[in-house]
Parts: sequence; structure tokens; C-alpha cells
Amino acid sequence: MTDPHSDRLPLSFRVGHWNVLCVGASSRLGGKAERLYRAGACLFWWQSLPPAWLGRPGVTVQSDWPGEGAFQLVLVDTEDGEEKARWLSWCRDQGLAFWMAGEPEASTVHFPSLVERGPLRIAVDTQGLAPTVARWLRQRLEQVLPDGLGAVLSLTQKRREQIEKRLPTPHQRRSFWYRLLEGQSVHRASLDGEERIARDLEEVLEESAVHSPQGQVFLVGAGPGDPDLLTVKALRLLGQADIVLYDRLVSEPILNRVRADAECIHVGKARSNHSVPQDRINQMLVDYAKAGKTVVRLKGGDPFIFGRGGEEIETLAENGVGFQVVPGITAASGCAAYAGIPLTHRRYAQSVRFVTGHLQDNTANLPWHELIDEGQTLVFYMGLVGLPIISRELMAHGMRPDMPVALVSKGTTPEQLTVTGTLESIVDQVNRNPVAPPTLVIVGDVVQLRDRLSWI
Repeated sequence: MTDPHSDRLPLSFRVGHWNVLCVGASSRLGGKAERLYRAGACLFWWQSLPPAWLGRPGVTVQSDWPGEGAFQLVLVDTEDGEEKARWLSWCRDQGLAFWMAGEPEASTVHFPSLVERGPLRIAVDTQGLAPTVARWLRQRLEQVLPDGLGAVLSLTQKRREQIEKRLPTPHQRRSFWYRLLEGQSVHRASLDGEERIARDLEEVLEESAVHSPQGQVFLVGAGPGDPDLLTVKALRLLGQADIVLYDRLVSEPILNRVRADAECIHVGKARSNHSVPQDRINQMLVDYAKAGKTVVRLKGGDPFIFGRGGEEIETLAENGVGFQVVPGITAASGCAAYAGIPLTHRRYAQSVRFVTGHLQDNTANLPWHELIDEGQTLVFYMGLVGLPIISRELMAHGMRPDMPVALVSKGTTPEQLTVTGTLESIVDQVNRNPVAPPTLVIVGDVVQLRDRLSWI
């Protein structure tokens, strides 16, 4: 469905040179006029000045009908229907920006609720349709943002050139900002004054400057698909990255959490189709980091469970590139939970084993004897293509044919599909009703609990 308000966009203008015409004397118009006046605009009041504006510099009475080009903005708040219609028609004929009380659809300008901290302005805009909602959200933001943030930002603006000179790379500057904003200065600055803020700023600046000018790589687990399963640290790093190298299994809703101006590069690999060879991915991580970038290597699930993260950090270590690993919820945990299947259970399974189902060259080179255990749940990653071999070999090595099996396709996403059966029936079920990858294969008696425990 098309958004009826999609033609509107919040923007920020310098209004210090604007001439603004105010028609009316209501308190709501006065509040908007006050905001414009504090920002440096020259106010012209139609016919007469309200008492609160008498004697103020830069405020004038407009007695004559305005000529073309006299004003950049018009504010109208009157109960006279004919007068309102006349101003509406004139503003439209002149192509002027205007706000008219009680006419949010007709108005071309709206005044959002503002949260202000020094040079920081956060606008909450409902396009004039729900001002109470805007005020409510502004109050919530006021409670969250520390009072000292404005003082810290004002001081850093004064020292902007010094900061950029001492921190030449994007990675160093970003490290500085996050250290500063997550430190104590923003919480105590309003009490301690500019001198204390300056000391704290210098301390953080020194810490950031001694770091290598090269960037850093973060191997981040994106989880199985649902963006709500991202860890707090993963979400924070997606907002800091300059470069994101992501896999095929990373969902679009998760990519939407990446910083808007970051460069996202798809390096995903499908079965028998490695569009970007692993060696090339390893080298890209090194090259971007040495260019001073903050790099996120975003992997579906967890980086260290069938994710080749170990190979990547080996290359980084060999090349002297700093890195951190941010674990993610692996597909076995996420998909099983969303399918209502506990991987362990006191009655049915006392252990769980993760196995790669990607059988190279269609071989069956797995320790099948070790996998046959009534008290163990088996989870096969990338097992859809090899499902006939997996079923055949498990039965051939002693697992009972009626062992429950579940296939979880596109787990934790809105397209999740779960198919259950047994070792001897599951292949026929998939042949009759094709299942799309990525698919996780769960083998074990715990699967029979799904009918009772499934919540999706």
C-alpha cells in the first residue's frame, strides 16, 4: 500500500535570513514563532503585534498586503474561514512554504517536536497528524539522552580541526567518538563544566591517537535470519562499519541495520558456486583494514560453526591486522527453537552434535558409527542436498528407520517451513513437497516434541 505521506521529507534549514509572516495571535502560533525567532528569523506580524512581542528587536508589524518575494514562510492561525481561505490561496499562488493551524494536509511545513543537546537536534515528526504522539516520544528521548551531551558536542566542534589532524583515519575517528560518547563525560559534563570536559576529551583523544592508523576487522555472527536475534554488540558494530562483507545467508532485514553510508559487498557462496574465492575474501579483509577502514565480516549464524571464520582470522593474524570475533546465535539453536524442538531433553537426548551435511563430491565420508546414539540429537548443516545419503547411511549403520527427522527451511524468518517425518520417509516427503534452502536437518527423538511445543 502506498504511503499517502510519502511526498514529505524532514529537512533542516538555516532560517536566520528568513522573513516570516505571522497571521494570528494564538499561543500555538506564538510557540512556533518563538522557535523561528530564537533561530534568527525576522518576524512580521499581520496588522498588530501580540502583547508578548511588543518591544522585541527584529519584530515588525506588516500592515499592507505583502508583495511578491517578501517572505520565505507564512504561519496562519485564525478562526475566520474566509481569511484562512484567502491566505491559503495566496500562499499557493506565490509558491510559499506555509503552516496553517488545523490543516495538516494542506500545510507544506510542519514543526516537529525537538530534543536539543547543544548542536544536536532530534526531530520527531508526525507531519502534524499526531502532535501528542510526537510530544510523548520526545519526552522518552529526553529521559534517555544525557544532559551533558550538548556540552561535549559543543567543545568537540571547537576542536574539530585538531581532532581530524591527530586522528587521520576513519577508524581512529570513529573509535574516538564511541569512546567519548560511551564514557562518563556526557553524563557529568553539565555538573563539571568545560574544564573537566576538556580534560576528558584530551584523555580519549590520546587513547585513540596511539592506536594503529589501520582499521580493524570484526567477524560478526548475524544469527539464523531474524534481525531481533542479533546481539547488542553486533547491532552496534553494524552502525559503525565502513565496509561490510556479507554472506549469502545474511537476510535483507539484517542488512537494513547496517549504517546507511557503509559499503556492503556480497561475498556469499552457494553449493558448487564460490563467486568470491575464500582466499580473495581473506585478502579483502586485510586490504580494507590496512586502508584504515572499520570492517565487519558478517556471517549467517555463528562465525566459528561451519563458517570458515578460523581461516579468516588466521590470515588477519599473519598480516598483523587487529580483529575481534562477535559470536552469533547458530542456526541449530535458532531454527530448532523457532520450530519448537528442544535440542536436548532429559528423557530423549542428553547430548547434541553438529555435523556438516555438505558431502563433498557426493561422498559419504563421515564417522557414521559415532553418530548412532539413541540419546543424541544430530543437527546437519547444509544437509538438504545430501539428505538421501544421510538417511541411507544412518540406517545402514544401525539407526532405527522410524527415528524422527525435521527439516527447518529458512528458519526464524517469515518464510520458515518445518517438515517432519522419519529416516525412511523424509526423502519421499521432500520429493513430493520440495523444500527450499537454507535447510537444517534435525535427527532425534526430540523432534516428536514439536507438536506439543511449537510456537510458530
